[in-house]
Amino acid sequence: MSGHSKWASIKRKKAVTDARRGQLWTRLLKEITVAARLGGGDPEGNARLRVAVQEAKGANVPSDNIDRAIKRGTGTLEGVSYEEVSYEGYGPGGAAILVEAVTDNRNRTVAEIRHAFSRNGGSLGDSGCVSWMFDKRGYVAFEKSSMTEEQFMELALELNVDDLSSDQEGYEIFTSPESYLDTREAAAASGFEPAAGEISMIPQSYVELSDEHAKTVIKLIESLEELDDVQNVWSNVNLDAALATAN
Repeated sequence: MSGHSKWASIKRKKAVTDARRGQLWTRLLKEITVAARLGGGDPEGNARLRVAVQEAKGANVPSDNIDRAIKRGTGTLEGVSYEEVSYEGYGPGGAAILVEAVTDNRNRTVAEIRHAFSRNGGSLGDSGCVSWMFDKRGYVAFEKSSMTEEQFMELALELNVDDLSSDQEGYEIFTSPESYLDTREAAAASGFEPAAGEISMIPQSYVELSDEHAKTVIKLIESLEELDDVQNVWSNVNLDAALATAN
């Protein structure tokens, strides 16, 4: 069974992206373009693209926008050339911060990310300094009201998941990145529609911070997420405790 719940992180991210729908669409379309460039434009033969397209449709991105993003990725439509970059660093209290970005200008992106770290009590580190603390995994969550504990355990066994967790707020299952979308779709086909899901960088362990450090880490994460080039920000902070402190 997993340790800390990811519910706080998921709910916070949803609230942020709902408030910035235009930025969310841009982020999703960039991911589609990159996925199509790396693995081809057929979602059935490109698992990463399939996930990206489903997420975009779930956020009500128009189909025409999705099609154009795929064509830009495959080169059949001219557009900006993006590349994936990642940055690692530390926040207040020694929090590990992992940033994933898609950019057409590395110099601009690293300057903006470094500035966000420095003005929020953190520091940008060398490649590999914190990424070893995270594992890439598929994550699917269900509302507590959607099923009983017994039904959840039966579903987890049926789906052959890697790990699972349950608390007062909901149920969570963890899979390999490759089986994430199949697992999510199989759960829905069984009558249990997931409340949330994503391919995440899951911390191997979590840190608890002082009130002061927790508030500053939340500000750092928010500053990074506001940057146009940033796709995802992962941290090993116990967000349940940190968000309670920050509010």
